[in-house]
Amino acid sequence: MSVVQSIRMAAVAAIKSLYDQPLTESDISINTTKPEFEGEYTIVVFSFTKFSRQKPEETAQRIGEYLTTHYPELIAQFNVVKGFLNLSIKDTYWIKFLQQHYSDVQIGQQPANGKKIMVEYSSPNTNKPLHLGHLRNNFLGYSIAEIMKANGFEVIKTNLVNDRGIHICKSMLAWQLFAHGDTPATSGIKGDHLVGDYYVKFESVVKEQAEPIIDRVLESDFRDFEPGETEKLEKLVTALHKPEVKADKEKTAKIMGDIKELSRNKTEIMQQAKIMLQQWEAGNHEVRDLWATMNGWVYEGFEQTYQRLGIDFDKMYYESNTYLLGKELVTAGLEKGVLFKKEDNSVWIDLTADGLDEKLLLRGDGTSVYMTQDMGTARLKYEDYQMDQSVYVVADEQNYHFKVLQLILEKLGEPSAPGIFHLSYGMVELPHGRMKSREGTVVDADDMITEMVNTAEEKTKESGKNLEDFPASELQELYDNIGLGAMKFFLLRVDPKKRMIFNPEESIDLHGFTGPFIQYAHARIKSILRETGAVSGLENFLATAPLLPLEKELIMLNEQFPAILAEAYREMNPAIIASYAFQLAQLFNSFYAEKVEGVPTYSIIKATSEEKKQLRLQIIMLTAHTIAQSMKMLGIRVPERM
Repeated sequence: MSVVQSIRMAAVAAIKSLYDQPLTESDISINTTKPEFEGEYTIVVFSFTKFSRQKPEETAQRIGEYLTTHYPELIAQFNVVKGFLNLSIKDTYWIKFLQQHYSDVQIGQQPANGKKIMVEYSSPNTNKPLHLGHLRNNFLGYSIAEIMKANGFEVIKTNLVNDRGIHICKSMLAWQLFAHGDTPATSGIKGDHLVGDYYVKFESVVKEQAEPIIDRVLESDFRDFEPGETEKLEKLVTALHKPEVKADKEKTAKIMGDIKELSRNKTEIMQQAKIMLQQWEAGNHEVRDLWATMNGWVYEGFEQTYQRLGIDFDKMYYESNTYLLGKELVTAGLEKGVLFKKEDNSVWIDLTADGLDEKLLLRGDGTSVYMTQDMGTARLKYEDYQMDQSVYVVADEQNYHFKVLQLILEKLGEPSAPGIFHLSYGMVELPHGRMKSREGTVVDADDMITEMVNTAEEKTKESGKNLEDFPASELQELYDNIGLGAMKFFLLRVDPKKRMIFNPEESIDLHGFTGPFIQYAHARIKSILRETGAVSGLENFLATAPLLPLEKELIMLNEQFPAILAEAYREMNPAIIASYAFQLAQLFNSFYAEKVEGVPTYSIIKATSEEKKQLRLQIIMLTAHTIAQSMKMLGIRVPERM
């Protein structure tokens, strides 16, 4: 039980005894005491005056007197500032906590709670390699899974691979047309990169073929389009010539974007890709064989990247295996009258009564859309695991998609519907702007990993550290841990809901709010423990000397870790743990560096007594374990030495 829980229970008992009010622990508001006041924790008493019928100061005084009388093993003393009851916790409480937990390498880990959660993340397309945007997704999904495990949940980490659809056919068709039989082996290019190159090639050809069509459309020549498309284009072109639109760059760009997209769909190569998709869904052997071969190249490339990132999964799902299940759900929905067909034979659901719109579930030619696939995958995942919650880690561009998915599954009576949770996150940009897959301007994950590891090596060598006694293999592992740790920490330290700019140079600073700063604090503690021989174990002692300020602060901050883990789970936000780990590393550095007239205040080797030496060794050992566990929640390794 945490100290805050203990205070809440004591306060509930006090209020019951003093005022005969049956409050619950959630009714007690507790904060850490402000630095300018004495104490560690503060109870806010203003809400109690409605039944105490006393002034806030008098209410706080009575509760404080009760707590010091009835809980002497917990509360040392108190003071009252207006409606705030500031409590000083007994040193013996902190020392008892320290001696119980300083050797706990799994500090914060909660017992199993019997609940099961699936976390789906990564979800790459097999038409391109993983890129910087995927990195935030992978790190966020992995971290959330670790946080859930620490909170006692059984977690299944899954990856839904988008291995079918029009985007996959684009790469396949471009390879057929332009590769001349090239393979990863003959080209020396990693498989996912090779396939991604042909996706970019496809898009460049589409752009080239679309230009004359766009020119004709702007001249009101709609010869390539169906009646419904022509009607839409006429409205767009008419709007484009309105004075108010000409004066608005955003409106003009939006209209031109719609015109370009309709024109792209009429290009010869896009029509060929659509035919290939129809052939794939019809089971055409030649198309299926090419698909299997190229996907095989990509999977091999993905696995290499995942291994470098330290990312893993318990179960892989493939859309090629789930889209037919989605079609079955569509058929059932038609039979139930939940879905309907339009004249072109496409299948839709009408969600206008729910404040949304009509949603396409099956194209007129019988091919699936993303929603169809996700419906089938949701059913299959639930059949496999019957989990209490299914978390989808997907960028905020898909907020509407997941709202619709859950609503459709509810209307179809699917048991997976109530547990769907979309962990939405903001996109990642670089200092020079947003990346675009179609234009080949994305930053490949492999290139980013290499850049970060190389930068870690440069920074380490520039720091002046003596690296001569490091074996070459340990040095490489160190550079990997620093480089990847810097990247993971930087991408996780921001609230997932916020968009962010990733600055590689800033992320690897040894002195800022970064992963390497925290890693270095851990390595410094390990160095002290080695120097003192404390790594082999410590003995408990009878503490008599009062705790000094930073001794108490470090124990207090370590004690808060389980509550931080719980908050990170409730908020689905690893940034809470990143901030906590940084605060803990900062406090340790203050503890380590504080001097009075040139003499270290918290020296371990030259401590004023054996009792103080053992106390401080236990404090820093506990701190090392908490830092390591915090960083583990972020998927980051902490070196034993740097």
